[in-house]
Amino acid sequence: MLSVEPVIVLADDLIWSSRLVEAVKKAGTTAVSARSEAELQRALSSSTEETPLLIDLNGRAYDALALIELAAEAGHPVVAVGQHEDIDLRKRALGAGAIRVFSYNKLFTDGPAIVTKLLEGEL
Repeated sequence: MLSVEPVIVLADDLIWSSRLVEAVKKAGTTAVSARSEAELQRALSSSTEETPLLIDLNGRAYDALALIELAAEAGHPVVAVGQHEDIDLRKRALGAGAIRVFSYNKLFTDGPAIVTKLLEGEL
Protein backbone atom coordinates (compact mmCIF):
# COMPACT_ATOMS: atom_id res chain seq x y z
CA MET A 1 0.00 0.00 0.00
CA LEU A 2 1.20 3.49 -0.75
CA SER A 3 1.58 5.67 2.26
CA VAL A 4 -1.56 7.66 2.94
CA GLU A 5 -0.47 11.11 1.99
CA PRO A 6 -1.97 13.91 -0.02
CA VAL A 7 -3.19 13.13 -3.51
CA ILE A 8 -2.45 15.95 -5.93
CA VAL A 9 -5.51 16.91 -7.97
CA LEU A 10 -4.88 18.89 -11.16
CA ALA A 11 -8.08 20.36 -12.56
CA ASP A 12 -8.86 23.93 -13.55
CA ASP A 13 -12.62 23.45 -13.83
CA LEU A 14 -14.19 24.44 -10.51
CA ILE A 15 -16.84 21.71 -10.58
CA TRP A 16 -14.45 18.88 -11.45
CA SER A 17 -11.77 20.14 -9.14
CA SER A 18 -14.29 20.10 -6.29
CA ARG A 19 -15.58 16.64 -7.21
CA LEU A 20 -12.11 15.13 -7.45
CA VAL A 21 -10.99 16.71 -4.17
CA GLU A 22 -14.15 15.39 -2.50
CA ALA A 23 -13.48 11.86 -3.80
CA VAL A 24 -9.99 12.03 -2.31
CA LYS A 25 -11.34 13.20 1.05
CA LYS A 26 -13.99 10.46 1.09
CA ALA A 27 -11.21 7.93 0.51
CA GLY A 28 -9.71 9.03 3.82
CA THR A 29 -6.78 11.17 2.78
CA THR A 30 -6.11 14.79 1.93
CA ALA A 31 -5.95 16.50 -1.43
CA VAL A 32 -3.64 19.19 -2.71
CA SER A 33 -5.47 21.11 -5.39
CA ALA A 34 -3.60 22.54 -8.38
CA ARG A 35 -5.19 24.48 -11.22
CA SER A 36 -2.18 25.26 -13.40
CA GLU A 37 1.22 23.90 -14.34
CA ALA A 38 2.91 26.29 -11.92
CA GLU A 39 0.71 25.14 -9.03
CA LEU A 40 1.36 21.51 -9.96
CA GLN A 41 5.11 22.14 -10.01
CA ARG A 42 4.90 23.65 -6.51
CA ALA A 43 2.89 20.68 -5.25
CA LEU A 44 5.33 18.20 -6.79
CA SER A 45 8.33 20.00 -5.30
CA SER A 46 7.06 19.31 -1.79
CA SER A 47 5.88 15.75 -2.43
CA THR A 48 7.48 12.34 -2.43
CA GLU A 49 7.88 10.15 -5.50
CA GLU A 50 4.96 8.03 -4.36
CA THR A 51 2.49 10.92 -4.19
CA PRO A 52 -0.33 10.01 -6.58
CA LEU A 53 -1.99 12.43 -8.96
CA LEU A 54 -5.48 12.78 -10.41
CA ILE A 55 -5.35 14.84 -13.61
CA ASP A 56 -8.29 16.22 -15.57
CA LEU A 57 -7.47 15.73 -19.24
CA ASN A 58 -9.58 18.67 -20.34
CA GLY A 59 -7.88 21.44 -18.44
CA ARG A 60 -7.52 24.69 -20.33
CA ALA A 61 -4.76 26.19 -18.18
CA TYR A 62 -2.25 23.37 -18.73
CA ASP A 63 -1.15 20.65 -21.14
CA ALA A 64 -2.47 17.52 -19.42
CA LEU A 65 -0.51 15.05 -21.54
CA ALA A 66 2.80 16.82 -20.98
CA LEU A 67 2.16 16.96 -17.22
CA ILE A 68 1.14 13.31 -17.07
CA GLU A 69 4.43 12.45 -18.76
CA LEU A 70 6.41 14.70 -16.41
CA ALA A 71 4.81 13.22 -13.29
CA ALA A 72 4.99 9.61 -14.49
CA GLU A 73 8.66 9.96 -15.43
CA ALA A 74 9.32 11.22 -11.90
CA GLY A 75 7.70 8.05 -10.54
CA HIS A 76 4.30 9.38 -9.53
CA PRO A 77 1.29 7.15 -10.15
CA VAL A 78 -1.08 9.18 -12.32
CA VAL A 79 -4.77 8.57 -12.88
CA ALA A 80 -6.43 10.68 -15.55
CA VAL A 81 -10.08 11.58 -15.99
CA GLY A 82 -11.81 12.75 -19.14
CA GLN A 83 -14.75 12.47 -21.46
CA HIS A 84 -15.73 8.87 -22.17
CA GLU A 85 -16.19 9.48 -25.88
CA ASP A 86 -12.70 10.97 -26.43
CA ILE A 87 -11.00 7.63 -27.00
CA ASP A 88 -7.98 9.19 -28.75
CA LEU A 89 -7.19 11.51 -25.82
CA ARG A 90 -7.66 8.68 -23.34
CA LYS A 91 -5.21 6.49 -25.32
CA ARG A 92 -2.70 9.33 -25.49
CA ALA A 93 -2.96 9.78 -21.71
CA LEU A 94 -2.07 6.12 -21.24
CA GLY A 95 0.80 6.55 -23.70
CA ALA A 96 2.03 9.55 -21.69
CA GLY A 97 2.22 7.42 -18.55
CA ALA A 98 -1.18 7.43 -16.84
CA ILE A 99 -1.76 4.09 -15.12
CA ARG A 100 -5.50 4.33 -15.75
CA VAL A 101 -7.93 6.72 -17.43
CA PHE A 102 -11.49 6.96 -16.16
CA SER A 103 -14.51 8.75 -17.52
CA TYR A 104 -15.96 11.67 -15.63
CA ASN A 105 -19.03 9.58 -14.86
CA LYS A 106 -16.96 6.73 -13.39
CA LEU A 107 -14.98 9.13 -11.19
CA PHE A 108 -18.17 10.87 -10.11
CA THR A 109 -19.90 7.64 -9.09
CA ASP A 110 -16.93 5.57 -7.85
CA GLY A 111 -14.33 8.21 -7.00
CA PRO A 112 -13.61 7.24 -3.38
CA ALA A 113 -13.22 3.55 -4.30
CA ILE A 114 -10.92 4.43 -7.20
CA VAL A 115 -8.77 6.68 -4.98
CA THR A 116 -8.58 3.93 -2.35
CA LYS A 117 -7.39 1.45 -4.98
CA LEU A 118 -4.86 4.01 -6.21
CA LEU A 119 -3.51 4.45 -2.67
CA GLU A 120 -3.35 0.69 -2.19
CA GLY A 121 -1.47 0.21 -5.46
CA GLU A 122 -4.29 -1.87 -6.95
CA LEU A 123 -4.88 0.10 -10.16
